[in-house]
Amino acid sequence: MCGGRGTRLDCETEKPLFEVGERPMVARVADALAESRVETAHAVVSPHAPETREFAEERGSLTTVETPGEGYVEDLQAALAEVESPVLTVAADLPLLDADALNAVLDAYDDPDDAPGREPPSLTVCVPAALKRALGASIDTAFERDGRELAPTGVNVVAETDTETMYETYDARLAVNVNRLSDADLAEGLL
Repeated sequence: MCGGRGTRLDCETEKPLFEVGERPMVARVADALAESRVETAHAVVSPHAPETREFAEERGSLTTVETPGEGYVEDLQAALAEVESPVLTVAADLPLLDADALNAVLDAYDDPDDAPGREPPSLTVCVPAALKRALGASIDTAFERDGRELAPTGVNVVAETDTETMYETYDARLAVNVNRLSDADLAEGLL
């Protein structure tokens, strides 16, 4: 998912092209996908990020899926209509992401305890809000579950089932979304 405006980041560059460690965040995420078990990667773009679309098309390893740019949920729904499920969704603002972190999410989705022959439910990947606070990462969304405050990571597996399950991880690579300049500074330090 790389078609957002990135207004909270307050920079001149389109958010996916914002550099962390002298590389665009979208390139870091695309490399993590390419090195993981993911078979096909798409860059979900919108009219709000034309330079990101160009970057993805020039990269060659990403095909683009155009969305209307009406917001994350609306763009995600438009993109899901274009691809076959289940699908791993990844936000472009996760510069610490790597193949091992993605493969751990895929392993959690492919849990052998699920009923044989049945597609596993969708998987929402979360980290404890306390981990984000301990790292110094911003928290834009959090929710309570079983008395614990959790924050979504921007990584999910979306299936065609009506059920979902939660995967809670303490992996800092999934806890740092770059939404503000302070998050970019944090990611630079952790790299």
